[in-house]
Amino acid sequence: MKKISALIVLLFCVQMQSQTFVKFNGATALLLVPNIGIETSIGEKTTFSADVMASFWESFNGNNPMKFVTVTPEIRYHFKEKYSGFYAGAHIGADKYEIQKWNYWNSNRYEDGFGYRIGATVGYNLKLSDKFLLDFFVGGGWHQGFYHGYYNDGTPGRYEKAIHWNKSGEWLPYRGGVMISYKL
Repeated sequence: MKKISALIVLLFCVQMQSQTFVKFNGATALLLVPNIGIETSIGEKTTFSADVMASFWESFNGNNPMKFVTVTPEIRYHFKEKYSGFYAGAHIGADKYEIQKWNYWNSNRYEDGFGYRIGATVGYNLKLSDKFLLDFFVGGGWHQGFYHGYYNDGTPGRYEKAIHWNKSGEWLPYRGGVMISYKL
């Protein structure tokens, strides 16, 4: 009985690995912002994808910080078949950042905080071979941030007057690229 159980577990693991891809975003790599992930089958036309993206830039354009890390788990529905053609996904993710928001460019202000994202992704999988595929995707949604606002020119203290955390919610495009995917 133990041999049969071990064989079933082994076959299950082999089956799961044969439908699992590791991914690396070639587009964000060009900006020196690594984005890696994994995607695995969870149903006939559905997959689960999870990725991590991080920027380690101390600054861009002078004293403006651009450090962040995002984690994005996502459920994807493939319209044709898994890992081939168009898909749509829904996700909830978290992030930590020290960054100057787009509406503060050309100022001496930046934010240090954390947040969560709820959104959607649309994409297209292009099979190159049995082991490789390209995943073209774009996504966005609602981002809710909790942050402290600071000056980046040496001025002491915070520029905003929130007692604990300042809050900012907005609709944003925040995902995209070309994942180079390899089947395990």
